[in-house]
Amino acid sequence: MAVLVEEDQNKTIYTKGAPEVILQKSDYILTANGVEKLDKGQKDRIEDRLNELAKTGYRTLALAYKNTDRNRIEGEENSLVLIGIAGITDPPREDVAEAIADANKAGIKVKMITGDSRHTAIAIASKIGIFGEVLTGPEIDQLSDDELKKIISDVSIFARVKPEHKLRIVDALKNNGEIVTMTGDGVNDAPALKEAHIGVAMGKNGTDATREVADLTLKDDNFSTIVEAIKEGRTIFSNIQKFVTYQLSCNMAELTLIVLAILLGLPLPLVALQILFMNLITDDLPSITLGFTPPAKNIMRIKPRKNSEVLTKQLITLIVSLGVSAGLVILAVFAFTYKVLNFDLDTARTATLLTLIFIEITAAFSFRSLKQRTGQMHFFANKLLVIASAISFIATLIIVYTPLNTVFNTKPINFLWWPIFFVLSLPAIWLIDYVKIKKGMIIPLENK
Repeated sequence: MAVLVEEDQNKTIYTKGAPEVILQKSDYILTANGVEKLDKGQKDRIEDRLNELAKTGYRTLALAYKNTDRNRIEGEENSLVLIGIAGITDPPREDVAEAIADANKAGIKVKMITGDSRHTAIAIASKIGIFGEVLTGPEIDQLSDDELKKIISDVSIFARVKPEHKLRIVDALKNNGEIVTMTGDGVNDAPALKEAHIGVAMGKNGTDATREVADLTLKDDNFSTIVEAIKEGRTIFSNIQKFVTYQLSCNMAELTLIVLAILLGLPLPLVALQILFMNLITDDLPSITLGFTPPAKNIMRIKPRKNSEVLTKQLITLIVSLGVSAGLVILAVFAFTYKVLNFDLDTARTATLLTLIFIEITAAFSFRSLKQRTGQMHFFANKLLVIASAISFIATLIIVYTPLNTVFNTKPINFLWWPIFFVLSLPAIWLIDYVKIKKGMIIPLENK
């Protein structure tokens, strides 16, 4: 950056910038004895000192001036008088290193892009846990788009980068199939933020231009907030998957039960009002609470997904396996109580209803996480689910053991049957965990 200052009819150009650039344009140096010729030996010593500062993490800046009789700066930034160099310390926040470590565990590649020198960039990157190949802006200029695309995955640190370089970096990553998030605060960052899949602007120190084109704005200008946002996003997506998978599993079980009963010439195991009761109370209540499940301990160990659908092949396998198996078990209960034990139809339907409710509520506790086995989760990990389950059982007691049973076509059944219904629901947990393991859905917990 350079400015032209006129004072008492004397014109002076003052400039600051990258030391290697300013040093190359300087022919003189300001000393205690005045302006002297800048020789090669002095330049070498200055460069050595600059490298020392840069390697310890200092951001370096050179200052120079030139007296002129022109009214413009263009074409005059040569034969400068070097005033001096400055080493500025700008240490990263203490929580950045931990946030980057969390991002790495989550399969997120963090790349540092800076206008600082190569040595400064490497020093700062090492402090926050970013390691890998280094590429500078001038080196990017020497590469074609295809060449940059081939090597960019291995590059973690970009130094002496200009706005046009940032745009090329984003394009190269996108062309490699990466989902790119770009952060920035200056006007020159706006094109790269707009080009990225997700542009993140700084709220405190960012410009209006970057905030206008950005998809997100960090109010605290803190990188760790991005990692927390990713965690929150993964939690929301995971909870949506749990909700959908649980609901479809319950519907599949009910559908299997009804269809097989019809095919076998049996009476309908459930009447319409009983199905409506389950859909509103024992299906919807637990499934809604699954949407409020806190993030799993291993949520940040899951690999990034690329526009994956809510229902994956793994989840479809889980839905079909659980739905069909549960439907067969429930049909067996209905056939056994109605045909073998000679229960009247309403009592057999009550036994069928209770078995289905037990299976659905038991399964809900396994659906609290699709990436953990049921035994790895604390019983009260989702307190709302516990409350919803209690409400479901209380509502079931009301429609079975109160005069409302005439409305729902149920009959009181001996409480000695309840432990049997509970035992029949346990295989649902084992089946869900088996599919999770067999389909590679389980993610190891953090070792802390």
